[in-house]
Amino acid sequence: MKPLHVLFCIVIADLLGFGIIIPLFPYIAVRLGATPERITPLLAVYSACQFIAAPLWGRLSDRFGRRPILMSSMFGAALSYVMLAFGTSMSWLLASRILGGAMAGNIAAAFAYAADVTVNENRAKGLGLVGAAIAIGFMLGPALGGVLAGPHPQAANFTLPALVAAASSSLGLLAVWLWLPESHTPDNRARHAPVPRRRIAWDVIATRPILARLIGAVLLITIAQSILESIVAIWAMDQLGFGPRPVGLYLLLLGALVVAMQGGAAGQLTRRFGEKAVAVTGVVVYIAGLVALAAARDLPLLLLGGILVGLGTGAYQPSLSSLASKQAGANERGLVMGTYQSATSLARIIGPSISGALYASIAFNAPFLAGVAVTLPALVLIAGAQPRAGS
Repeated sequence: MKPLHVLFCIVIADLLGFGIIIPLFPYIAVRLGATPERITPLLAVYSACQFIAAPLWGRLSDRFGRRPILMSSMFGAALSYVMLAFGTSMSWLLASRILGGAMAGNIAAAFAYAADVTVNENRAKGLGLVGAAIAIGFMLGPALGGVLAGPHPQAANFTLPALVAAASSSLGLLAVWLWLPESHTPDNRARHAPVPRRRIAWDVIATRPILARLIGAVLLITIAQSILESIVAIWAMDQLGFGPRPVGLYLLLLGALVVAMQGGAAGQLTRRFGEKAVAVTGVVVYIAGLVALAAARDLPLLLLGGILVGLGTGAYQPSLSSLASKQAGANERGLVMGTYQSATSLARIIGPSISGALYASIAFNAPFLAGVAVTLPALVLIAGAQPRAGS
């Protein structure tokens, strides 16, 4: 099996564990006595820790290779799920999220690995394959978590899903150790000296306007995405009486559409129309999905909004990732992709921090409209991002 295909399976296993927890976390927090205003900021804690740690993990992967970073982050994830399984208070819940976020170096390392083993003309396809693996984890994980927890919020079982999540990440760790060869070998690291220590992650984008635009765009889009992800379970629970299982199945629909796009359609579209055009179109479709969700009062509009959001996400994510990776040299891909991932982590701090308050204080659809407002400027940023010649 080719290394990229092995990486694909490993990322699925790791993100499956993360996805299992997504539809359950609000229900766990409610059982422990949290309100919407407190639940969504708790979701932001994970991303705050990831925001701090992701550039460091990216730099370490440039210096020591991708494999040790993948294995370390998966070990930390598994341990955080075990803590979540046996936690009986909000303090345990908070501690598990802090540990999970601090150890979350897997995505940046996976993207850097894919960039290592692909050439420029196939970069979008390779990164799209990693994106598809992430989407499969997000697709299958919430559905599995919902099935394991059960359909009723009051009687849901949260221990079993958390332990299954820990087992899934542990299997990913084992697979890296057994079957994934190092892409950034000692010889390769010797030929491409690491970025000087004095250059920290955010210094990299200060002198690269194209990269700055792309990171700004993904920051804004991911704020909207994290607002949606953090409030959808609470919204469905309050407005439609949904328990963990139907919320998990709804997220399964979104994930299936993302996978369908990233697993092949996005690569074909970028080869025909270019990465920037596909990214812009994907963002427009995503915005249309948020508008439909803001207007939703029943299941049909909820489904329509989810379909548009899934298709749009599947189009823009690999295209933006590919454009960003082409702004990096071979000696700094981990650093650049870690910085890119750090921007998404920052967004996932901001989005959940405000979504609960918008929902509780203004209106049930206010979070979706706020998502539209912050996504629109991303179109301008992407439109102005002209890739450098030869990239």
